[in-house]
Amino acid sequence: MSDAGNRFWENKTLEQMSPSEWESLCDGCAKCCLHKLEDEDSGEVYYTKVACRYMSDSCRCTVYPQRSELVPNCVWLQVGDVAEFHWLPSTCAYRLVAQGEPLADWHPLISGSADSVHESGVSIRGRALSDEFVHEDGYEEHIISWVE
Repeated sequence: MSDAGNRFWENKTLEQMSPSEWESLCDGCAKCCLHKLEDEDSGEVYYTKVACRYMSDSCRCTVYPQRSELVPNCVWLQVGDVAEFHWLPSTCAYRLVAQGEPLADWHPLISGSADSVHESGVSIRGRALSDEFVHEDGYEEHIISWVE
């Protein structure tokens, strides 16, 4: 568990964080790596249970350093895009910190365990399909409601 003196996310803005602090905010849920559909009229975002082909069973990208080259539409969260974080799930640490909200008890920075996100049922582990097996025209058939 993090001690009170090391809870950087409570004392810094996203803009003030070091690259390693920024990366450590990721809880490993992998919800951001699910394909999403956006209603052109309303702007509402719908999550599907279709994950990027490079998502591992541990909910980590297997090609993280090369993700932008291998998946040109891969979303790369950056500080300058905070205003656009509305599409991230309500449980996402980047969104929570941007809104001045606390991290959940299951977040690895709070729990001290990288597995707590999976044990709490927040991650996509065991609930997603690889986009290798779903044609992009069929994503609508896989819209889900379990992403908050």
